[in-house]
Amino acid sequence: MRRLKRYIFLALLALVVTTIYIALIHNRSHDSGKDRSTIETIEQVLREAPEQAGHRKTRGRRSEREDRSPISSQNVTCRSKYFSNWEEPEVAACAVRVKNGYPVPDPRCTPGGVNPSISIEVLRDPRWRTRSIRNCESSESMKHIAYRWYEIQKPRINSNRNQVCELDHLVPLELGGADGLGNIWPECGPEGVALDDRFFKRKDHVENYLAEQVRDGQMSLNAAQHGIAFDWTQYLRDAESWCRANRRC
Repeated sequence: MRRLKRYIFLALLALVVTTIYIALIHNRSHDSGKDRSTIETIEQVLREAPEQAGHRKTRGRRSEREDRSPISSQNVTCRSKYFSNWEEPEVAACAVRVKNGYPVPDPRCTPGGVNPSISIEVLRDPRWRTRSIRNCESSESMKHIAYRWYEIQKPRINSNRNQVCELDHLVPLELGGADGLGNIWPECGPEGVALDDRFFKRKDHVENYLAEQVRDGQMSLNAAQHGIAFDWTQYLRDAESWCRANRRC
């Protein structure tokens, strides 16, 4: 809309300038110095108009970005603090492990971590949205390198009910998890089951359960962050009971 208004403004300005210029040509009998002054004024207006319009456009976009970003208003920055020293793994250096019949990441490659600027007060703030920090430190395309670390073939079709893998935040963003690659792993399978029974959906139940436990003061944020990074499956039974009781999964 702003771009359209800018084009309309410039078109009207050009029409006015053309009309004045034609009038000047037909009135050459007037003082030539006065004509030159008028033309110079018109040329100055033409030079400044695009700059002013562009300035208004840029200023408007900056304001929109500020309005949409709750990070600055909540003093949240995009940082990662991992639970152990982390370096980017080599290709095929990682292996998914199994606990209680469910996959867990290789702690050497995905130790998990948190964003230290996200406090319990932020998580309890009704304005808080995980989209504020999602993909802020590593883009969606950058996260795909995790498939190569774990030597897992990236699915060609992986969306909606055909989704079999998720590039998962080991410590979820709902618990102040880091968006850096040391907190990302490919959680896949099993095939041949309904979407809600896939492993990443079951972990979602755990994440939702722990997030509410933390917000309600039933568990400390630190305990939930370290616990889910160590073994997310340990909370499955409680999470499924919570889901059934609250009908929220």
